[in-house]
Amino acid sequence: MHKLLVLGDQDAAYAMGNLQRGGKNSAASDHAWAITRALAADAVRVGWSRASFLQVMLDGPYKAGQHARTLQHRRGYDKAAAWLQRSWDGAQQYVQSTDPLTTRQDFHAALAAFRARIECTPWKGVAGKTDLRNLIARMEICSRSGSWDHTVSERDLAERMGCSRTTARTSNQRLLAAKMLRQLDNGSPTEGARWMLISHLPSTTSHHWSTPKGPEAGGAMSGPDVRQPDTGADIDSRTAGQLMHLDAFAHHGLGSSGLAILAALSERDSQSLTELQASASVSRPTAYRQLGKLKTFGLIHHDGELYHLSPTALKGMGAATDECADPVADWAETAERLGTTGTAERRRRHHEAQRIHWRHEQVRLAEHRRATLQAPLPHPAVAQPQYVRADGCAINPTTGEVITGLFVASDGRWIWDDGHDECVSSPSGSPFTM
Repeated sequence: MHKLLVLGDQDAAYAMGNLQRGGKNSAASDHAWAITRALAADAVRVGWSRASFLQVMLDGPYKAGQHARTLQHRRGYDKAAAWLQRSWDGAQQYVQSTDPLTTRQDFHAALAAFRARIECTPWKGVAGKTDLRNLIARMEICSRSGSWDHTVSERDLAERMGCSRTTARTSNQRLLAAKMLRQLDNGSPTEGARWMLISHLPSTTSHHWSTPKGPEAGGAMSGPDVRQPDTGADIDSRTAGQLMHLDAFAHHGLGSSGLAILAALSERDSQSLTELQASASVSRPTAYRQLGKLKTFGLIHHDGELYHLSPTALKGMGAATDECADPVADWAETAERLGTTGTAERRRRHHEAQRIHWRHEQVRLAEHRRATLQAPLPHPAVAQPQYVRADGCAINPTTGEVITGLFVASDGRWIWDDGHDECVSSPSGSPFTM
């Protein structure tokens, strides 16, 4: 909040980009309003008074108060104060209606609510399932750190997600655009970047509310909030987090759709094909294909129209059924049958090789910088010892020949005199003294 107040919204984290039906572009005013509301909420939490908030926004030189000061210049102090008063009242009402995160237990309660909304949100397609893996990995990191702020590098995140670094980076960009993730810094040579998970819905709001990207043609979905129907999505994210890094769930193995089906059955066993389509957010052909694989390995058995997990399926141990005479013994055997054995290990070795190469490059660059910081080369006019013989004659150090006409002056610099053809020693020890 201090950075937002002093420097403004440099990362456009509060930008909305709304365009009203009448054609008036209100993006700038909406952006300023979102920034002011955020600052007002933080001011209420830390115990500021309304007068102090108005004074800081109108009289201070801070970037976040520029819109309020412009409003004051154009329409007067009363209009600007009324605008700030509305933001203060709304922020005060919001803070009073929400539970503050004052202890670690409060954070874990908020994280549990966030996890519940993530589990009940449909994540369709390959990109959606990848984003789900991303959020699950970040929730595990936040759970250990005890804060929405967390530090993770792209390579570490990719290993946790069980995907390539490029896939993790693309997923980060999608989550940043969806305002579910915010990057706080770019990291350092020894630490990963700092991020913040964003729950843009309060804990008392239904997880079926969503915000559209903007007005569609004909004015459809032009309101700020649209009530979405219950899609039936429901998975166990903890189970997904324990399995998604394994080789069996690599891209060419069971993949994210197989992981979602197992997580859905782990949350609620005995589901029909139609129910699994909704709970795992997969299409009907994908559900048929993945269920067929899982039945072949003995991880799932079919009873009428319902599908059930084997008793030890989450440990990778299948059970013999009519459709599976040779069940798998663990997840390693499952990956071997799917042809994805060693995917995670190869990824780790590749990332470690990149880290080693980076460290070597840093050492090389540091040595290069140290070399440039060494003492500068002597001036060419200064006589060097290797060019002067013991008797004071100037010589070529490679051949040992005397250079005719070249002498060393009393100040130690070279001097050229065509009038002297021989090297004559002077009383001072140099061949020629000026």
